[in-house]
Amino acid sequence: MQDLPSNLEVKTPDVPEPELFDNADAAVDRLAELYDGALDFLVGGFDRAMQSGHPGTRYRAYYPEVRITTTSFSKIDSRLSFGHVAAPGTYATTITRPDLFRHYLRQQLQLLIEHHAVPVQVGPSETPIPIHFAVAARSDVAVPHEGAAQFPLRDIFDVPDLTSTNDDIVNGTFQAAPDGTEPLAPFTAQRVDYSLARLAHYTATDPEQFQNHVLFTNYQFYVTEFEAYARAALADPDSGYTSFVSTGNAEITGPEDELPPTVKMPQMPTYHLKRRDGSGITLVNIGVGPSNAKTATDHIAVLRPHAWIMVGHCAGLRNSQSLGDFVLAHAYLREDRVLDDDLPIWVPIPALAEIQVALETAVEEVTELEGYDLKRVMRTGTVASVDNRNWELRDTTGPVQRLSQSRAVALDMESATIAANGFRFRVPYGTLLCVSDKPLHGELKLPGMATDFYRAQVARHLMIGIRAMEELREMPLERIHSRKLRSFYETAFL
Repeated sequence: MQDLPSNLEVKTPDVPEPELFDNADAAVDRLAELYDGALDFLVGGFDRAMQSGHPGTRYRAYYPEVRITTTSFSKIDSRLSFGHVAAPGTYATTITRPDLFRHYLRQQLQLLIEHHAVPVQVGPSETPIPIHFAVAARSDVAVPHEGAAQFPLRDIFDVPDLTSTNDDIVNGTFQAAPDGTEPLAPFTAQRVDYSLARLAHYTATDPEQFQNHVLFTNYQFYVTEFEAYARAALADPDSGYTSFVSTGNAEITGPEDELPPTVKMPQMPTYHLKRRDGSGITLVNIGVGPSNAKTATDHIAVLRPHAWIMVGHCAGLRNSQSLGDFVLAHAYLREDRVLDDDLPIWVPIPALAEIQVALETAVEEVTELEGYDLKRVMRTGTVASVDNRNWELRDTTGPVQRLSQSRAVALDMESATIAANGFRFRVPYGTLLCVSDKPLHGELKLPGMATDFYRAQVARHLMIGIRAMEELREMPLERIHSRKLRSFYETAFL
């Protein structure tokens, strides 16, 4: 908690006492009531301070909190990887944006109540809501930059505190509170709010637009194909898709509707093909490099998607490959370096059977090849990700030797990062790449080198990713969120 100026009274909103709930819907309703009341209090104080100057008092409101206490080693269905706590004790988490996470919260709380036969407690936490995050949740209010007001904002309101905005829980370095309370969810409310703000900044779309299935790419061509597919889907009343959202939250519901041109392209242009229940597909053009890949997945992870898959370009490393061939990653050589402090390099990043099968099935469906014939256009093997786009311009003896020893078949700058962050954040992940050049064999990525076959394969590549996601959408939640991504001591929430 931040230090306060000693001479200021602290005003807080009136809130109900913590209450026990054995009904998940009622618990989420109370979370929403507490959160909305806190925001009303903070935004009201903010408006008054902006209009009338320093109020001579300090405004503070707290995130709501949900906690559960169990005294029994309940017998849980051993096939489930979530929805239960590991041992007797007290578990808690702060909550933000119940409106955005209502379905998720209801689902997770209902499982806890059913599995442990005890109620959950909902009340205010001891974590203040930063004013920046409070007004960010209200689209009609803007926080001025430091110095625009006649007083420092932090004198009157709580501001983001990076000492409590971290990944200690997912990284496995979290220390229990002094009273022994353990985490109930993978992210705290401040960590979630931080990422929600970053997502809007980097993607130029609101977090509410994101769907449960996320495709990443590093090539603008896929965006054009995605929009074309989206328009065809909107023309089909049986597709289940309801709208398409482009940058700036521009949304269309009809196949012929016009999208306004993007005036200022964001760093990671993002597009959403939506379904009413959020089970549609989001495409993020992360651009080139592991830093972008980490940034995107760091923030999208708080939305708890059901899967993310990389469908980008890569360098083919085998002479038997051709431009336009596909590579299905079943292992990763991590030389991207951006996650070394969070996920040690010695941690293996396994392929996930559910994702692998969905991708291979989609390749068979789109290419109309199967079995041994599928090897004509697709290889399964190790994908290496590096942090130096021009590694070929240095002495290649070392890199080539390592690539050969690892049995790598493809190289890019994003896939291992996306897979590793999927592993770290417990988000099912996969990779299907398309060979765009072969630097070890004299086929560099230069104008005019793309063959008709290559162009046709790239056009089909995105469709394979979409088909794979549509297959995963039909998979039961407990199957895709399997035990493979869970550590010894896990949070009950997905």
